[in-house]
Amino acid sequence: MTTRRFPTLIAAGLLALGATAALAGGSSAPFEQYQPDPALRTAPKANLEGRVRHACAVVQARMTNASEASLERPCGCYAKQTLRSLDESEIEAYRTTGYFNDSARTKALSALDSCKLQRPV
Repeated sequence: MTTRRFPTLIAAGLLALGATAALAGGSSAPFEQYQPDPALRTAPKANLEGRVRHACAVVQARMTNASEASLERPCGCYAKQTLRSLDESEIEAYRTTGYFNDSARTKALSALDSCKLQRPV
């Protein structure tokens, strides 16, 4: 995954939403060729959490050369903390764009630190 797509991990950010949705990091500037998953618009919050957790596991596994399965617990912590900290406007922005806006990214970075995960470069 390129540095340019990290914000979409989180978030959003990696694999059809997992691959382009959610890990905190990078710029929130719009991605020219990125199209968010239309299912985000109506997905229940629990589904958003699962997508963020999966995206976290994908990115963290690549960054640390660990297995995705070994990151299930810390990425679950990250997804849960991040989504619980977002206000409705931040969640709506995520649903619309497929990645975290600047205010949500700050909260996601805090969750990465709290859950002892590496921050994307």
